[in-house]
Amino acid sequence: MKKRYFFILLALTFLIEIIASIILINNKVEYKNDTVKLNELINEIKNNFNDEDKYPSFFEYAIIDNEGNLIYKTNNIESKSLNQAYQNRDTIIDLKVEDKDYKVLVSNDVSSIVSKNNTILISMILSFSFIQLAIIILFFIYIRKTIIKPFDDLKGYALRIANGNLDIPLTMDKGNNFGAFTESFDIMREELKKARIKEKEANDSKRELVAKLSHDIKTPIASIKSSVELGYSITDNEKDKELFNMINNKVDQINTLVSNLLTSAVEDLSEININPISCDSYIIYDLVKNSDYLNKVKKYSIDNCKIFADRLRLQQVIDNIISNSYKYANTDIEIESIKNSDYLILEIRDFGNGVKDLELPLVTEKFKRGSNTTDKDGVGLGLYISKTFINAMDGILEVENANPGFKVILKLRII
Repeated sequence: MKKRYFFILLALTFLIEIIASIILINNKVEYKNDTVKLNELINEIKNNFNDEDKYPSFFEYAIIDNEGNLIYKTNNIESKSLNQAYQNRDTIIDLKVEDKDYKVLVSNDVSSIVSKNNTILISMILSFSFIQLAIIILFFIYIRKTIIKPFDDLKGYALRIANGNLDIPLTMDKGNNFGAFTESFDIMREELKKARIKEKEANDSKRELVAKLSHDIKTPIASIKSSVELGYSITDNEKDKELFNMINNKVDQINTLVSNLLTSAVEDLSEININPISCDSYIIYDLVKNSDYLNKVKKYSIDNCKIFADRLRLQQVIDNIISNSYKYANTDIEIESIKNSDYLILEIRDFGNGVKDLELPLVTEKFKRGSNTTDKDGVGLGLYISKTFINAMDGILEVENANPGFKVILKLRII
C-alpha cells in the first residue's frame, strides 16, 4: 500500500511538471489596457495636439503619421513603428486630427509580463523537480528498509544456520515484504534446534549403550581369557596348547575391536577436514563482523601480519565464542590484539559472570559445561570443537575469568 502512495505522488508531480512545461512553451499573453483610460488618452492628445507639454503621461506611447514618421514618444516606449508595435503586441489606436490620420502606439508591457510568468513557471518546475527527487530518495530508503535490509538479514541468517548457529532468533517484522519468510526461517531454526537436541540425546544414548555393551562384553571376555590362560598352563598336550593359544589370540582380537568401537563413538571430530593456509590477519575484521549480529563488539584493532589459519573453521570458532557471549553474558564484548614473535593473540572478553575457577579446565572438554549454564540450551561441544579446530591450525585456545567476565584467548600462529 505504501508503494502505491509513492507512485501516485510521483505521477502527480510528473503530470504537474509536464503541464507547466507545456504552458511555458506555449506561453502567449493577451493583454488589454483599460478602455476608459485609452479613450481619455486619445481625447487629451487630440485636444492638445500642438502642445506636447500637455500630453498625458499615464501611459507609455508613441504617435506616428500615415507614412510611419515618429511624431511624438514618451521616454520608455519601445515601439516606434507599426512593425515594432505588432512584435511587442502593443495596442494600436487610430487618431484623426484636422483631417490628418495618425496612429497611437500604446505599450502593453507584454515582455515583462511574459518574463514574470516564465519565472513563475520555471520556479514551479524546479520546485516539483525537487519534490520528485525527495520522493525518489524516500522511496529508495523505503525499499532499502523493507526489501534490501530484510533480504541481507535473511542471507546472513541462512549463513548462521548453515554454520550450525541455531541459538539466536531472527527479529521478525511482519510489516516488511519478507515478514512471512522471516517467520518461516525462524520456525525452521526452531525445528532444526529441536532436531539437534533430539540428535544429541540419541547420540548420548548410543554412546551410553556402546559403553555399557563394551563393559558387558569385556567382562566375559576377561573370564574367557583367564580360563584359556589357565588351561594353557595346566595342559601338557602340545595340540591343546596350540588350540588354547589360538583361542587367546581371538579373545585379544575381539577385545581390540570392542575398544575401537567405543573410541569411534566419541572421536567423530577427526573426520572434519581442516586446511589452514597463509591468511592476512585483516580477515579477522570480516569474521568478527559476520559473527557479531547484535553489534556488541566494541571497536578494536588488529596488527597486520600473516597467520596460519583455515578461514572457514576460524569463522566457526569466532562465531561460537561470540554466540556463547550473547547467550550466557549478553554484555558488550571487547577484543584485544597482541602480536609476539610466534603468535597473533586475540583476547575476546565479555562482562558476564564467568564460570567457577574449578570448572575452567573442564569447559573446553567434550560435553562439559559450567554449572551456571544449566538454564541455557547447549550440549557442551562449542569450546571443545573450537579448541580442536585451533589446535589443527597449530594454534592454542585458552580460557580464563576476567573479573568480571569470561575471556577466550586465541593464539594464531604467525608465518
